[in-house]
Amino acid sequence: MKNSKLALFGGNKTINYKYNSYNPIGLEEVNAAKKVVESGVLSKFLGCWEPDFFGGPKVQEFERKCEEYFGVKHAVTVNSWTSGLIAAIGAIGIEPGDEIIVSPWTMCASATAILHWNAIPVFADIEEETFNLDPISVEKNISPQTKAILAIDIFGHPCDADALRKIAHKNDLKLITDTAQAPGSFYKGKLTGTFSDVGGYSLNYHKHINTGEGGIIVTNDEKIFERLQLIRNHAEAVVEGKGVNDITNMVGYNFRLGEIECSIGIEQLKKISKFVSKRQDIAEQLSAGLQNLRGLRTPVIKDNCTHSFYIYPLILDVQKVKVSREKIISALKAEGVEGLIGGYANIHLLPIFQKKIAYGSQGFPWNSEICKREVSYDKGICPIAENLHDNTFLGYEMCLHDLSNRDVKLIIEAFKKVWNNLDELR
Repeated sequence: MKNSKLALFGGNKTINYKYNSYNPIGLEEVNAAKKVVESGVLSKFLGCWEPDFFGGPKVQEFERKCEEYFGVKHAVTVNSWTSGLIAAIGAIGIEPGDEIIVSPWTMCASATAILHWNAIPVFADIEEETFNLDPISVEKNISPQTKAILAIDIFGHPCDADALRKIAHKNDLKLITDTAQAPGSFYKGKLTGTFSDVGGYSLNYHKHINTGEGGIIVTNDEKIFERLQLIRNHAEAVVEGKGVNDITNMVGYNFRLGEIECSIGIEQLKKISKFVSKRQDIAEQLSAGLQNLRGLRTPVIKDNCTHSFYIYPLILDVQKVKVSREKIISALKAEGVEGLIGGYANIHLLPIFQKKIAYGSQGFPWNSEICKREVSYDKGICPIAENLHDNTFLGYEMCLHDLSNRDVKLIIEAFKKVWNNLDELR
């Protein structure tokens, strides 16, 4: 191995085949969807106050199954987790100009859902170990306009829910959790994403379980639950008939998930523990094989937490290896390692925030009377997230492929081969 020539420079590839794609859909889902199609009832939602306001039998069955699995009082299905975030933020009663603290290290919808209600995203930095919101940075970013914290359980590791709830309680803030990537992980014995005022999960096709597109919102708050259902399904046309007096943010949408998707979701939910367990097993094998490579940090899992490994996160100490991340990724890809990503996200640096242009061309909502202060999105406000993205983060996408033990063994061999030839890369 030590003298093996890197494939990048003409040597033989470590992995000379394509991995199998990850496909969690089985015969059970096919049969469930077939029954719905044969029934002719693909949806039963009506956007008015009558029994079908809540959707058809599979929608309601899936929601009850989610309540049971996640151990919450209420679950609401939606057509995407982006829709779920929009509904969740509207349901807590946010006002135009209010601020919500959010991570820069996430998918952009976590922040744009805030803008949707003409509220202002404020970015706090992340922990280097877990990549989740740093409670210390959150506290530093609280202002008189702050009304909520939106925490992301990124990559499958739970955020520090106790610390964030303590901050929220102290400052009379709502806590929202985005657990899109972490279903099936646990924080202090309870499922991740169930500790907040409102949170939820993604059912997008590249998640642990999926319905193609979709999302699940969870809450134990009765008022938030009612408002989620209303925002999901044409609230403005329903509130009068339902007798709802507080019509704040009762601008409704068609965020409804269909009967076919929910029939698939019912079957997928039965398998989530198995799917998560397999990724945890793969991660253990990877960590055991890679932990002694100089300058490479394998994932950290904090006490009282489990990790569901949507992404297997690594940190590269470029000072120790004296090779850029880009060169190492190129060498690993040449060896046949698929699914690698360098960097992840610094969404505060997207054009929408750098130029502060969202609605119209005049900088609304920032350049308006509803925005009470100047909020900075300058590079440098989140130094840990920025350095990770620019230099040191190396991720492996765990829900792209159905990895066998042979695949994992060869991935480890490829890493070791590259590390044994760092001098050549330099």
